Amino acid sequence: MLNRVQHNSLTLKRLQSFEMRLLGLNSLAEMIEFILGQTPALFDLDVVSLCLIDPKNEIADYLDSDNYGFRNREGLFLVNSELQVRNSFVLSSQPFLGSYQTAVCEQFFSESSLQKPASVVIAPLIRRDKYLGSLNLGSYRTDRFIQGMATDFVEHIASVIGICLENNLNVETMRRTSLVDPLTGVNNRRFLEQRIEEELDRSQRDREPLSCLFLDIDFFKRINDGFGHQAGDHVLTLVAGAIKKQLRNNDVMARYGGEEFVALLSQSDQRSAAEIAERIRVSIANLGIEHADQSIPVTISIGAATYQPNRSLKKRVPDIALQLIQAADTALYEAKRNGRNRVEHGGLVLALEPAQA
Repeated sequence: MLNRVQHNSLTLKRLQSFEMRLLGLNSLAEMIEFILGQTPALFDLDVVSLCLIDPKNEIADYLDSDNYGFRNREGLFLVNSELQVRNSFVLSSQPFLGSYQTAVCEQFFSESSLQKPASVVIAPLIRRDKYLGSLNLGSYRTDRFIQGMATDFVEHIASVIGICLENNLNVETMRRTSLVDPLTGVNNRRFLEQRIEEELDRSQRDREPLSCLFLDIDFFKRINDGFGHQAGDHVLTLVAGAIKKQLRNNDVMARYGGEEFVALLSQSDQRSAAEIAERIRVSIANLGIEHADQSIPVTISIGAATYQPNRSLKKRVPDIALQLIQAADTALYEAKRNGRNRVEHGGLVLALEPAQA
């Protein structure tokens, strides 16, 4: 009897610790990583997975924007239909509990695992009568989760996770709305202004170069005047998508204004930046854009600049950010002056000398 009391007391402390840490996390990516990484040890489980319903790929976009490698994260599943989760529960809000049944459980546990759990709990994550996903717990012991066992503990955890998930999704939606250009779907200038200093900080810490591309669609006013503003919007959207396709997941891209875009290329020196810029230029020239049965030729001019950290000089990040953008912008004007549909590099931006008192 004493052992049971001590066990329950320890479980309660673990649950309280779990809740406090979960509620203190600041992003969706952090929440997912905490659940998948910490839950097994906290509650003596062999397998933990998380299934999230993502019909519009919004969760995938949020995680991509945080550079979280969710596609390769063991135990995380994104599904595009609520029915894929809802149909697994006989009673809409009650967890599935008992021995591992392939027909019910295989979509909630990794196929790559060498050993399947012997007993499982699959608990729905529900908020305001809406399915958000499921929390899936597994044990190699057949007697860990058996039918008829009380599920209050698991339902409480699922409820807390559901609340945190809803809150994080709301925050991510608001953040995306305020930092994403609604026409092209890429980040806006405000986002760039926040991220460039973060990228420069990282560049300085790692002693790795950071390159900036300033991109401008050639003769865009002619497109609007000759084909109409709807055609112009169509061109902007396709060009933004083509640029993004040539960038890596950890690169930063933003619509700077009008027909201008900026890309920050982490760990990219002058040569690498020139190669990426040229790939972008070629891909835009080969787009073959059509609108209302009309072919619209589109090219782009690109200016590049590269920041190279200097160990011996003090770094003033805001000044360097401004200098890097200006150097890339100057190179862009050089590309325009030299005939357009070309790439020009503005050279290296070095750390500035410390300001004199």
